[in-house]
Order: sequence, then C-alpha cells, then structure tokens
Amino acid sequence: MRTFDLTPLLQSAIGFDDIFRWTDNLGRIDQAERAYPPYNIEKTGENEYRISMALAGFGEDDLSITLEDDVLSVSGKVETSEEGKKISYLHQGIARRAFERKFQLADTIRVTGADFTQGLLNISLEREIPEHKKPRQIEIRSPEEAIEGRKAA
Repeated sequence: MRTFDLTPLLQSAIGFDDIFRWTDNLGRIDQAERAYPPYNIEKTGENEYRISMALAGFGEDDLSITLEDDVLSVSGKVETSEEGKKISYLHQGIARRAFERKFQLADTIRVTGADFTQGLLNISLEREIPEHKKPRQIEIRSPEEAIEGRKAA
C-alpha cells in the first residue's frame, strides 16, 4: 500500500491536526482488524439509528459498552473455558477473540439503549437537534413595518 506524505498540508492548516493524523493512520490498520466483528449501521427513523454487531459465541457478561467524549466503545473478551478444560477443535470457524470497536459520534447523537439477543448486539442511537439549529421560518417585513417597530420601542 502506498503512503502519502501529508507534511505540506500540515504547514498551511490550523486546527486540522487530528484529521491528518487520522487519515495517516488509516493505511496502517490491518484489514482483518477492521473487519472483526462485523457490524451494520442502520437508519431506523428520521432521527434514529442502530448499530448491530454480530457477536456469535459471546455472552452479555463478555461485553462492555462505554461512551466517553463522543466515542462509543464496544469491547468483548471471552474468558478461558470453564474449570480449565482444554477444548480440542476439529474446526473452529467461530472467532471468539478479544476485540474493541470504536465509533466516533457527533455531539448531537446520544445512546438510548442496547440489547443483546441471538448473538446480535443492537445499540440504539438518537439524533437530538438543538432548538437553535432546527429549521425555522423567518418573517420578511417591509421597510415601513421595520421603521414602525423601531418607533414603538
């Protein structure tokens, strides 16, 4: 894979250091690491979203979901087999390795809940638009109305 030198861009950009660092690190992340565990991000309503992660072999006690500084982290760690039993697999197609998946959330997104059923972890999200950012109608006044409004005040 090619690497790109972003140094010339950093010289003329102020406040975008994180973006350049993030894009520089994209090429270094292992493809297999980015693919596990598989997940979907779905839009379930006008302002509702859901992250679904396929976590076969994991239980609720093996998973941890944390939200810190608009970063949603989902991690899983399976403890060794019960009572120290060594399991001998003829074929192991279900990956049960430890993982940590992070999602950068916008500051208007809040996590409303999570459930784990039939090997799928579903995390519900909702976008809350602040009142000052919601679309609103602006009244157009004639110059005469504006002058009368100033005289009355």
